[in-house]
Amino acid sequence: MEEFILILKYIFLGLFQGFTEPIPISSSGHVAILQELLGLNIEGLSFELFVNSASLLAVLLIYKADIIRLATNGIGYIAGKRTSKTKTDFHFIVLLIVATIPAGLVGVLFSDQIADIFKGAKTIGGALLITGIALWLIRNVRGKKSDRQLTFMDAVIIGLAQMVALIPGISRSGATLVAALARGTHQETALRFSFLLYIPVSLGGMLLGFSDLVNDPMLKEMWLPYLCAFIASFGMSYIALKWFMGIMARGNLKYFSYYCFIAGTLILLFM
Repeated sequence: MEEFILILKYIFLGLFQGFTEPIPISSSGHVAILQELLGLNIEGLSFELFVNSASLLAVLLIYKADIIRLATNGIGYIAGKRTSKTKTDFHFIVLLIVATIPAGLVGVLFSDQIADIFKGAKTIGGALLITGIALWLIRNVRGKKSDRQLTFMDAVIIGLAQMVALIPGISRSGATLVAALARGTHQETALRFSFLLYIPVSLGGMLLGFSDLVNDPMLKEMWLPYLCAFIASFGMSYIALKWFMGIMARGNLKYFSYYCFIAGTLILLFM
């Protein structure tokens, strides 16, 4: 019975992580708070790697057509097939690489220090309020920039926003979307750029944490709860991202800012 309850807790945690990963309310902050509420003390990076890889799989599935097109046209451009389509997609790939660099460098060099400095429920609560303010400021922004109109400066600013999201409670998707929309990017392009940008960051995190996964002494004992959380996270990430794509099309980001204000305030007051 005790093991069954533990598995249920991990399924709930996976569902929660999967739901909050694509939407701009900070999955890392919410999962940390939920772990505390459920009485789970999850050490190491194994669980985080499991659920994040599940969310990554959902993103890859949803954006597979874009990924295949970008890869095909990018290789075609390098190989000398210079058309407007291959040039646009190659340019888009370069911008994704540029935007990946800030968070990649800071994450590799200072991830442990960031985790030590910005830890605790109060930090998450304050960061959620900041996320809410940022979402509120761009709630009515309707950009027009398409893929081909994005610039290197756009990529740098979006990349810096993603770097700031290394702080628990600052939403990665929220930060990158706010930066993209503030630069006048169309909602669909902003969303696609944000989640394609999630792929190299997530893959990098998986590579950095692979040794922790292999050497985790608890993995043999916890493989079933982790597997259940993985499946739950994958399914919910897919559903949540599809739902969020519709919300972005309608421009209803203000509701997420309301939620961040409420959740951040409650965490600061009661945790």
